[in-house]
Amino acid sequence: MLPTYDLSTIDGVDHEVEVRRSRRRVRTVTAWREDGRTVVAIPARFTRAQEAEWVRRMLLRLATQERRRRPSDDELVSRAAELSARYLQGRAVPTSVRWSANQGRRWGSCTPSDGSIRISDRVRGMPRWVLDYVLLHELTHLLHPGHGPEFWAELDAYPRTQRARGFLEGYSYREERGPQDPAPDDDVEDVEDTDDTDDAERVEAHVGALEGAAVDRPPAADGTDRDGTD
Repeated sequence: MLPTYDLSTIDGVDHEVEVRRSRRRVRTVTAWREDGRTVVAIPARFTRAQEAEWVRRMLLRLATQERRRRPSDDELVSRAAELSARYLQGRAVPTSVRWSANQGRRWGSCTPSDGSIRISDRVRGMPRWVLDYVLLHELTHLLHPGHGPEFWAELDAYPRTQRARGFLEGYSYREERGPQDPAPDDDVEDVEDTDDTDDAERVEAHVGALEGAAVDRPPAADGTDRDGTD
């Protein structure tokens, strides 16, 4: 039977939580959504109290990440203004920016004649840097309607243009072919990601790295305290 927790204070949503313990997982706790439930992978040595605490922590982090990836229409407008100011010297000023469900295979659209921008619902939930690229792409069309050299020269100011284009191409390929990747394996220790962005619908934390983390660490074989780096 899977452990159950009172998690109603996290985000107002009932959660089915599966906790996966692994003897090979030493220093990380990872959480992700899978088939309508939340999976939290933890070190096997955790006590039940530690397990409950880290489940709560990781659900909170997931909820925060997902809210950040799904901004409202008003938040899209604010983000578009920030991106225009940072990368386009504030020259692109749309009359409206909002989510749209009828973009077909397009990631977004811009109508220079009336200054409106629409972002496909398919982008909702993608990493923030991908959404930023799509917004910048459409903002740039307010300055250059076509995809000529001037258009791409403007987008060169955004450092993740090529990475975002690759992400979107891979996403389209996956949509066409269907999922090919195996399910996450909690017996494989995660490699620390030094990037400050989230590339997938998962969050990871290093044991003891979060403020207030109450995780008991056993002493090393020589009797000295471990330094937390494993």
